[in-house]
Amino acid sequence: MAELVEVVGYADSLLSADSFQDYCPNGLQVEGRASIRRLISGVTASRAFLEAALEEGADALLVHHGYFWKGEDSRVTGMKRERLKLLLSGDISLLAYHLPLDAHPEYGNNAQLARVLDFTVEDRFEGDPQGTGLALYGRPPGPMDPHGLSAHLASRLGRMPLHIDGGGKQIRTVGWCTGAAQSFIEAAVKQGVDAFVSGEISEPTVHVARECGIHYYAAGHHATERYGVEALGTHLAEHFNIEHRFFDIDNPV
Repeated sequence: MAELVEVVGYADSLLSADSFQDYCPNGLQVEGRASIRRLISGVTASRAFLEAALEEGADALLVHHGYFWKGEDSRVTGMKRERLKLLLSGDISLLAYHLPLDAHPEYGNNAQLARVLDFTVEDRFEGDPQGTGLALYGRPPGPMDPHGLSAHLASRLGRMPLHIDGGGKQIRTVGWCTGAAQSFIEAAVKQGVDAFVSGEISEPTVHVARECGIHYYAAGHHATERYGVEALGTHLAEHFNIEHRFFDIDNPV
């Protein structure tokens, strides 16, 4: 058993949550009971995730995608009302860490994606367009042709990526940034890597890849961001001697 305030304070400090200019509040978003015995982690605080966690007897939830995003309608109606109703009626806390979780050098999404894909991390991008230090670059397990990297991503992530061919060269260096980081592709070009992997793709991404001669892989927003929150949940459970489970709610994106 651990006190909620202690868990939140520790996680905030570990992830340097206050140092990020983010699109949502990081840390405790919904306050529940004062103590935590069972922590459930997941990518997104969807209704399906909340219902599964309630069934499991969760005291607190840890997610990457929580609530209260900038620019959204702030009224508590419809879907938002139903989600918050589940949390409040169950006296369950919701902790959410967005950019701080992406960036952490050990438990972050980008660090954990490197672990899953056996990428060797060399450093962070020098030309990070957002100044957040999220994107990493390094090397795949060995030189691969473009189709070989597609197959490698599919085998590790359980989802075939969308590949935009940037030329026939072998891939010896790669950059990556999980989630909706397709705008980092121009920074990847400046970094000089052979390929760039992110979660999502936009219409302009295709033209940048083709015209700048860089292979681009959209490997899935959900698929690339499953690993950081699970790693953080496991660490919190070990540090505070509480129970932890990760729930992966299926999402093809």
